[in-house]
Amino acid sequence: MHPVRHTVRKPAPHVPRTPLWHVVLASVAALAHSVVHACTRARPRPLTAALGAARAAFRGVAPAMPRTMPGTVLRTVSQSVLRTASKSVLRTASKSVLRTASKSVLRTVLTGSLVVAALAACTGPAAEQPGEASPPPGLSVSLAQWRADEADHQVSVAVRNDSATPVHFARVRLVTESFRTLPPHPVGTTLGRTPRTDLRIPYGEAVCPSDRIPPVRPAAIVADLRVGDGPERRVRFPLPHPDPLLTRLVREECGAQLLRRRIDIAFGESWTRVRTSGRDALRGVLRIERRSGNEAIEIVELGATTNFALLAASGRSRPVAVLPAGTPRLELAVLVTPARCDPHAFAEAKKAHLFPIRAAAGGGDPLWLVASPPPHVRTLFTEHARQACGLPGA
Repeated sequence: MHPVRHTVRKPAPHVPRTPLWHVVLASVAALAHSVVHACTRARPRPLTAALGAARAAFRGVAPAMPRTMPGTVLRTVSQSVLRTASKSVLRTASKSVLRTASKSVLRTVLTGSLVVAALAACTGPAAEQPGEASPPPGLSVSLAQWRADEADHQVSVAVRNDSATPVHFARVRLVTESFRTLPPHPVGTTLGRTPRTDLRIPYGEAVCPSDRIPPVRPAAIVADLRVGDGPERRVRFPLPHPDPLLTRLVREECGAQLLRRRIDIAFGESWTRVRTSGRDALRGVLRIERRSGNEAIEIVELGATTNFALLAASGRSRPVAVLPAGTPRLELAVLVTPARCDPHAFAEAKKAHLFPIRAAAGGGDPLWLVASPPPHVRTLFTEHARQACGLPGA
């Protein structure tokens, strides 16, 4: 017989177990990093971006983002979680959850914590950005648009400074979800006390859905400025909502896009000098061509510019003409005459050849679009107006 051997197993060394609440806090701090940067990189939809990043983090595929975590957000996340975790909750978690916590339970705990983190980090004002200051005392802005601004797709930022301290504006831009945001526009202007001084800046094209005119979104003027001898800082001036000028611009631009999807309007190439109602005029055609749809389209109104009147040769108005349902194109005979004859009108003309045309598709609301003749026809219009008015250079 062989002797029986007994194997004595040495006990495994004791490894201290980390309390679950430590794990939760550490995980929240790490995963909130992705949440915060998702918010800052997709600011138009911060909460959606935050929750999207949270879902990706739980799947282990959180988007790669810079590793610099804003200290204010870390403090917000830590304070939010610590405030909601009482001693009794922590004791319960360490006694019961540690015994039964599976991966799904841990995910559940982390989900709740991350929602707190996402809300704390992402649900502030949608347009607010880190590092932006409030307006200095006595300084305010509003929006305006002059006739010259319209042709150049610009707005005027009307600045009022009620303080005695000069303010230097380095760069200015309009920020809103209704228009594409352009880079800050350099203005380089120092303003003392003033009831109003206009700073002209460009703005981006309207953001329009394909099937409707959207409501205008909140907007702000963001300026890099220096008050007195102080350092340069970025200041946000919230505009009253809804801003009436931006409301009009959204309706005009999005309405024109809707109309251009239905029809195209172009000036003809051939124009003849005629005499009508005791006045000299140019006679030609507007070509209206269907792009989509089959409904009837009414040409409701032909608008004038600063220099020219555009009239239907038939004398009809409201509607001027109708493109029948199913018809692909229409040629509308029109007359062009000078709208005014003072030299100043020709010297300062910014929109002389931008003709507004109002049309309605399928019985819908009338919308405006702008049609402009080709360069050689513009020259012809200007030469004719100078001759008809007896101006120098004719």
